[in-house]
Amino acid sequence: MKRIVILTTIVLLATMAMMTSGQSAKQQPRKRHMPRKTLMIKRPASLKAGDKIAIISPASTPGDDNPDKAAATLRAWGFEPVIAPHVLAKCHMYAGTIQERCADLRWALQDSTIKAIVCTRGGYGSAMLLDPLTHDDFRRNPKWIVGYSDITALHSAMVCSGVMSLHANMGGALGSRGENDSINLMLRDVLMGSMPSYTVPAHPLNKMGSARGIVIGGNMAVFTNIGGSREWDFLDRDNIRDKNIILFFEDVSESMARVNSMLQALRLKGVLSQVKGIIVGRFTEYEPSNGYTDMYEMLAETLNQYDIPVCYDFPASHDEDWNYPMIEGCQATLTVAPEGVTLTFGK
Repeated sequence: MKRIVILTTIVLLATMAMMTSGQSAKQQPRKRHMPRKTLMIKRPASLKAGDKIAIISPASTPGDDNPDKAAATLRAWGFEPVIAPHVLAKCHMYAGTIQERCADLRWALQDSTIKAIVCTRGGYGSAMLLDPLTHDDFRRNPKWIVGYSDITALHSAMVCSGVMSLHANMGGALGSRGENDSINLMLRDVLMGSMPSYTVPAHPLNKMGSARGIVIGGNMAVFTNIGGSREWDFLDRDNIRDKNIILFFEDVSESMARVNSMLQALRLKGVLSQVKGIIVGRFTEYEPSNGYTDMYEMLAETLNQYDIPVCYDFPASHDEDWNYPMIEGCQATLTVAPEGVTLTFGK
């Protein structure tokens, strides 16, 4: 009898140990490419005369003269533009197949002689390129990626990989506005190492205060749509937890109802309660509705409830006259005062 009890006890203990071991294995977190909490975001090297800049189309197809005109501006600044093979390719609404666009992006990232990447335009499709890539593709040879709109997906990937990126006018504006345009010159100066400081007029809905943190953001629809990605979402909870974040966003051709839905998604995700400051860029090509004067009035109903500085109609937008370079992943100080708003990048 005692022998039976002992044997039964041994079997039970062995079974429990196996179950515990199996549960522990199942509960182990999926291995990530890099530890998010210790993520250090590196600024790419400053460019100098003679450096090569790749021109690529990771999203939609640009106009036929876009790459050449952008190249002319870069050349006038003393750089050597290199146009990617598939920059004018066409496949449905995209500048080529996923394989073609990914090949151009991977070439530009991996070629150590390329010191920056300028996108021709936004549109659709940049997020489709992320799955074939790894964080190491973005951080092995750290370099600026320049663009806005759909290029926000690449900015998010860059920040998640530990490299700063540049939300700014891209190929279309470089070519059409030329090398002496004031906003294009802002971009040139950042590429060559300057840390910008912007001062803009006050907006009546601004909420006063000051914050310091890492600037991330871009096109609201794009970063909301990639919000389910644990690898590529720069607003992933683990990515922003215990960090000081200044969030900026803008959009174009989105209804007020749609923008409010995206805003509430950020609220429910916990983003709005974690960030230290919010910069609302310019919203364009929409119709005021439901009794609101404009988009900012609607946004303020939610945003101004938080005890953080918030500013409205900041120069980050699809309006190329009102789209200052924003260094994604860089420390900055935001000051919202009665007389105006100041955003200063750097330590």
